[in-house]
Amino acid sequence: MVEEWMEEIRKSVSPDMLGMMLVHNGVVRASSKQGTAVKGMRLTYDRSLLAAAIDEAKGHEGIADVKVWINEGDLNIGDDIMYVLVAGRFRTDVLPVLQGLLSNIKGEVVHEEEVLA
Repeated sequence: MVEEWMEEIRKSVSPDMLGMMLVHNGVVRASSKQGTAVKGMRLTYDRSLLAAAIDEAKGHEGIADVKVWINEGDLNIGDDIMYVLVAGRFRTDVLPVLQGLLSNIKGEVVHEEEVLA
């Protein structure tokens, strides 16, 4: 999936606007942030909030494209939670947008419930 996104972006974005593609791959951990053992997570997300978050990220200066995939449902340890790709001109354009988008997704878009071991 990520490789396909990258190839699509390379073909559709002007080389002047493409100096960095940064990818985040969230994975289900075996423990919570508090250190409690978990056997997985249940994840849902709000599609309209995700679309708004992507649109907001795309609107930043120097950003060429943004792609997001979220794995909804019952997830096991080691499963992919999400992929986020931000492409743009410079590292200084891309890094803060990726960080802000991840914070928005984690704080507003996804609803996760840890399944305790």
